[in-house]
Amino acid sequence: MSVDAEDFGEPERPLYSRRRRRLLQIVVSLAIIALVLPGVLITWVTQVQTAQYACQIAAAYYAPGAQRSKAAFELGNSDVLGWNCYVEIDGQDDFFIAHLGVIPGAPRLVPLTGS
Repeated sequence: MSVDAEDFGEPERPLYSRRRRRLLQIVVSLAIIALVLPGVLITWVTQVQTAQYACQIAAAYYAPGAQRSKAAFELGNSDVLGWNCYVEIDGQDDFFIAHLGVIPGAPRLVPLTGS
């Protein structure tokens, strides 16, 4: 008994209806989002917390009299691309004190004077 390719002709109608295929596409898309989204959110929250802690360290070193410090992620200038630390001093606008990098970490604290 031999099986020929002609025995397996194309069916006259699709295996699944259009409605069922659309439903499967939606379910698969939601499943992929459900797998990826928590990882993205956890990564972002971890970066925000790390940047805030690093900014507090930099503010205590460079501007001990500052009222508050703020870490912000910026995409504008290529020299300071990533997380940057700002402090508010005496009610003035935010003042840049440290670049924390794209992936925030401990700031590189460089003495401001030579002595």
